[in-house]
Amino acid sequence: MNHIINTKNAPKPIGPYSQAIKIDNILILSGQIPVDVKSSYIPENISEQTYLVLTNIKSILIASGFLVKDIIKTTIFTTELKKIEIINEIYMKFFLDNKSQFPARSCVEVKSLPKNVKIEIEAMAFKHNKIST
Repeated sequence: MNHIINTKNAPKPIGPYSQAIKIDNILILSGQIPVDVKSSYIPENISEQTYLVLTNIKSILIASGFLVKDIIKTTIFTTELKKIEIINEIYMKFFLDNKSQFPARSCVEVKSLPKNVKIEIEAMAFKHNKIST
């Protein structure tokens, strides 16, 4: 059974989609952009935008009963691939700070993104069932 996930702790969808869909122990997150949920502020630089996107993803994970370490795949869309080193620095710190391995990942440059942001990240998470003995 599918469960639609929408939390007030991440930006509301700006179109006809859900923040995430949970199917059993799989969570598929829609692309998230760097909008501060409390103020609707969008930072200007790519490092702050990357951090805010990852923070929004974490909020959706938590609302769904998942953790950062459950992320198995991400796709990064950016309008500034030339700044991949900055993106990678924030991305790496985020996963290390959350005691997580790095998931599989794709990264592509796009011409533009919603609200003229510089980055959007989508993710997929998988939660292992714990077997009790």
